[in-house]
This record gives sequence, structure tokens and C-alpha cells, in this order.
Amino acid sequence: MEQSLFIYNTLSRQKELFRPLVEGRVGMYVCGPTVYGDAHLGHARPAITFDLLFRYLLHLGYKVRYVRNITDVGHLEHDADEGEDKIAKKARLEQIEPMEVAQYYTNRFHDAMAALGCLPPSIEPHASGHIMEQQQLVQEIMDHGYAYESNGSVYFDVEKYDKDHRYGILSGRTLDNIKDASRELAGVGEKRNQADFALWKKAQPEHIMRWPSKWSDGFPGWHCECTAMGRKYLGEHFDIHGGGLDLVFPHHECEIAQAVASQGDQMVHYWMHNNMITIDGKKMGKSYNNFITLPQFFAGEHERLERGYSPMTIRFFILQAHYRSTVDFSNEALQSAEKGLQRLMDAWKALQRLAEGQKVKGQPQVEMKYVEELRQKCYDAMNDDLASPMVISHLFDACRVVNTLLDKKASITAEVAQALIQVFHTFAFDILGLTVDTGASNKEREAAFGAVVNMVLEQRQQAKAEKNWALSDKIRDDLAALGFEVKDTKDGQTWTLNK
Repeated sequence: MEQSLFIYNTLSRQKELFRPLVEGRVGMYVCGPTVYGDAHLGHARPAITFDLLFRYLLHLGYKVRYVRNITDVGHLEHDADEGEDKIAKKARLEQIEPMEVAQYYTNRFHDAMAALGCLPPSIEPHASGHIMEQQQLVQEIMDHGYAYESNGSVYFDVEKYDKDHRYGILSGRTLDNIKDASRELAGVGEKRNQADFALWKKAQPEHIMRWPSKWSDGFPGWHCECTAMGRKYLGEHFDIHGGGLDLVFPHHECEIAQAVASQGDQMVHYWMHNNMITIDGKKMGKSYNNFITLPQFFAGEHERLERGYSPMTIRFFILQAHYRSTVDFSNEALQSAEKGLQRLMDAWKALQRLAEGQKVKGQPQVEMKYVEELRQKCYDAMNDDLASPMVISHLFDACRVVNTLLDKKASITAEVAQALIQVFHTFAFDILGLTVDTGASNKEREAAFGAVVNMVLEQRQQAKAEKNWALSDKIRDDLAALGFEVKDTKDGQTWTLNK
């Protein structure tokens, strides 16, 4: 089906009709995590946002190359040009190799993304595996006169670049704004201008992660990796670059400058950014020490969590808001999302029972026209800059129709029922990426499971007290048939599951 997809381009500050550079193919790059700790809810949002885009592009029939990087070197504390590498610091504190830190948290990131239902990217390059490409990028920028060496480090000359092009086109900042904002920082040091940013940093003697270069033994600046790896895997020009809104400046602004300075023109056609997850109105992030990790969410092991929430509840919670709006964390909001997700899943299960149709005398018929309109409404929402809240709203309307059918207040033919099932599956599962989920954590399920068994044993104890030996034995034998071994002790009944 032909669809006209409009997406909001941060660069133009308006919705634009999506036209890929190569017909039928899409190149998409999304900034991935710096792997020095567990992913938190703020990391889940770009992952789910661009998974939604990836899924929809695939659904529309595009061949998509989705690249998402792993930052395992060069990301210094506070996103600055000075200070300790975040991964190296973690390695020093835990007395292990930096790559051991990176591998451990990369594995845990993958586990969390799989739990959230995010499809893996086509390519997942690591910054440490592309040092040569980053050095080549630095040299190209120097050759074109937009970078300079200082004491073994190389810096991007923002002032010179701004004279020839314009620095700040993505964020809307001017060089004067940036200079004013940076005056509070102590000293320029090796830089000609405080606004300049590092392309290559000379490693201090204690710095573990270092590579040889013509300038010094050192490591690439944080901004280099995405420009270098984006170009390597997607070419000098590609369709979409995505990430969180907090990356617009300085990271993505620097990427644009690097691309123009090295190759003469911009690399990216559409810039897309998801908004923030907030907690008490403030951005959730490791730098603010106000984050809750995804494993903590799943297990309910954080002081701000009333209980655990399933990965699908987290995904639904994020999809309920448009990706460009802020989402504030609260237990109430998560529990509301949990109920909404359960409503969808209950309707889906009920639809399976209606697959052969249902005829109720004297009740109105659910027509194929309704299903076709539902399908188009869902497409219209997705085509309007991935309006997932509207898709969910339309699916809730389908839930209303299903409930009407369950109440025997409407009829439906098998053909219409199958069409409704297909629309529901396409948008809820294939595109939104939801899966059938109980909405409870393993601990909660185990607790509920044990409580039910104990209730049954209380009935058996009551039967014994009333000398109803037949019922007592029947309960014991029925439990045994299910794999439960019940023992009567002087302290009461105990049970174990032998299956």
C-alpha cells in the first residue's frame, strides 16, 4: 500500500514528506549508549522510538539499513573535552579492564532491548573498532583548514568554520551564544577558542585507552565516531539520523560541522529527535543521579518504585506519548499504562475466539467498512510523524467493538472478523512492537502462584477439621497429579513442586 509518511525534521523545524535518497532503500543512523552502566528509562525512549520507525519503514516495504553505535571510548565525563573517560573510570573503580566493562554492559543493554521488544539494528559498530576511520576524518578536516593541533591534541576550529558556513544550524544557537555560555568555564587551555571541540585527545600517562596517531598516543573525541561510522556504513549522504533531544547540542551540531568540514556538504537529510523522560520535572539521567535502570524497573527494586513493571508495560508507557513530547515518570502513569496494555491484550485474545464470526439475531452487523476505516485511521496516524498515541486510541476503539461482540450486542462475519484480526495484529504487534504480556513480574507471578496453592491447602485443612477425609484426600491427590507434594507435619502442611 502506498503511504505518504511525514516526519518532523529538527533541521527545518517542520514536518516533511519522507523521500529516501535511493528509491526503496533507507539509511538510518541512531546514536546508541555509552556502555559504562545499565540502561535506564531515558535510554529506553530513543530505542523504542526508532524501533517504531524501523518497524514502520520495514512494513512499508523499504529495505532499511539501521546502524546504531556503541560508544566504548572517548566519552568523557560531563560530555566535555577534559576529564576522565566514563568507561575507564568505571574500570578503575572496579579494577577490571575497560573493555570488560564495555562488554558486560553491552550484553546487558542487548538483554534489556530484547525484553522491550526492540529489533536489533542491521549493524552495531563500536567506536573502539573504528579508530582508523576516525583518524582519517580528523585528517580530512585538518586538510581543509578547519582543525589545528595543540600539544598533541587536535581541535575543531569553530570560529573559522562559522565564517565559511554556519555553526549552530541544528540547535539555532549562534557562536556568540556559545561563547557566552562557555565563559564560566575556567580557561581556554589548549584551545584557541572555548567553543572549539576535541577531534583527537592526547592521552595522559594514566589513561588506559589509547591508540597511536601522527599527533600523539591518544583517543578520538566523542563527536567523531558517529560521523566516521555513519559515513562508513551508510555513505557520504544518508536519510535519517536519530537520537535524544539532549544530543542536538553539542553532539549533533558537531557532527554536522565535521561532515561539512570534511566532505564539503551535509551528510544527513532528516534529523529526528525524541524528547526526554523526566522525573519530578527534571531530565532523567546518570549525570543527575536521578535515574532508575531498566533491570530495576523490571524487578521493582528501587525506592521510587511501588513494584516491578513488565518490559511491555514500559514500552506501552513510552508509546502512549508522542515521541516529541516529554514523559514524566510516576507509578500512577505506569500502572495506568499497564491497565491500558491489558485492555488491548484482552481484546486480542477475545478476537481469536471470534475468528469464525458470530451471528446474533436482531443485533447490528460489524461491517467491513468499519475495519477499512480503522486501518486507514491507523495508517494516517503513523504517517503523521509516527503518532503512536493516536494509533493506540484507534485500537482502543476496536476494543470497544470487541466488547460489544462479547456482550452479544453485535454480529460479525468470519471474513470481517479475520480482517479485524489482521488490522489489530499489524498495528499492535508488527508496528507498535507489543507482545502478549501478563503485565506482572516473575516475582509477582511466583507470589500469586504460591498464594493460590496456600488457599487450596487452607480448604484442605478446613476439610480435615470437619473430618471430611474424602475431600481432604481428594485435594491432596489432585495436587499430586499436578506435581505438588503435600506433607502433613506437626507444624502444619507443607508443599513442594516436583515438576
